[in-house]
Amino acid sequence: MNISSVMLKQDREKSVLRRHPWVFSGAIERVEGTPKAGETVNVCAFDGSVIAKGAYSPSSQIMVRIWTFNPEEEVTPALLRSRLEQAVERRRHLISEGTACRLVNSESDWFPGLIVDRYAGFLVCEFLTTGVDFWKEQIVAMLAEVMPCSGIVERSNTDARGKEGLPPGEGLLAGTEPPGALEITEGPCRFAVDLRSGQKTGFYLDQRENRALLAQYAGGRHVLDCFAYSGAFTIRALKSGAARVTQVESSADAVQLAKHNLDLNGFDGANVEQITGDAFQVLRKFRDSRRQFDLIVLDPPKFADSKGHLERACRGYKDINLLGFKLLKPGGILLTFSCSGHMLPDLFQKVVADAALDAGVNAQIVRHLGQPEDHPVALPFPEGHYLKGLICRV
Repeated sequence: MNISSVMLKQDREKSVLRRHPWVFSGAIERVEGTPKAGETVNVCAFDGSVIAKGAYSPSSQIMVRIWTFNPEEEVTPALLRSRLEQAVERRRHLISEGTACRLVNSESDWFPGLIVDRYAGFLVCEFLTTGVDFWKEQIVAMLAEVMPCSGIVERSNTDARGKEGLPPGEGLLAGTEPPGALEITEGPCRFAVDLRSGQKTGFYLDQRENRALLAQYAGGRHVLDCFAYSGAFTIRALKSGAARVTQVESSADAVQLAKHNLDLNGFDGANVEQITGDAFQVLRKFRDSRRQFDLIVLDPPKFADSKGHLERACRGYKDINLLGFKLLKPGGILLTFSCSGHMLPDLFQKVVADAALDAGVNAQIVRHLGQPEDHPVALPFPEGHYLKGLICRV
């Protein structure tokens, strides 16, 4: 089959040969042929040799996302189905009735731009790039066969699609509509999830293992849960015997969902203080009134959408961690996170260290935190390591 070719500039093939899945527009000498967005193209070194095949995206800075580094391998529905089957099989031990997990993790499952999360009997998909959008109809049909489910919902409404020149996409793709509040289980906890309008694909699945770790520290403590969303860290803390939890969340809808989750888990809220407000402002008031806590969870939203926002993000992470350290009692524990892909682990640790220095406290790193096993990171693709966290002890 004749396909178009993307010709790289001299000495710009090194990252592809090292199996990094992105080809930036600045590395491209010329395009031979007239490929449409999402179509498969050959990726050629300066000498004309084919070194990979990928999906063409003319509107994006990442002009090609690699499907295969084997020049002899064809990008076909059979290849995509095989990768779906392998991704599901790798997670088979995590899948049971009522649980939730990620089934496909984009480039790190060799499926550039595709996210598939399973919530009990429903699947939620994000088609974030031209390549997977090109194959959307076939992928949905394959998913229904590989992972039988009640329904498949699309939540492709992030900024990533805009960068690919794609409009937002939402709606039911197959099967039946999910209920407004689908219930899932996580360890000893029960959570209501809104698959149509909840954050991300409905829930922060990537914090599952870190919530379980929280249980080791929360017993008997007064916990401050910031950016609490639907209260998952709060519920886990209470389940492990926390004496009291103060919860801070800016969204009134999320606070109502958190109240529902308290009810689901048999807590009457008597030892939970729910505050609706901006975490930075609330923590400053706590500092000024000399309130202190035994354990603090800081799980803010993404502060850096691009490298250009990184300096501003560092200021935000430093400010919130500085406040956190000031509010901890001696011997207190801080769980702090960054979900910004551009914030590298070493830089995040430096920012947290600077915050502790300015707070005038001595602190240790007890544990480095990251993504659970259903959110793997392909070794040649460090950008896939987006979730960083530290457990610090003052």
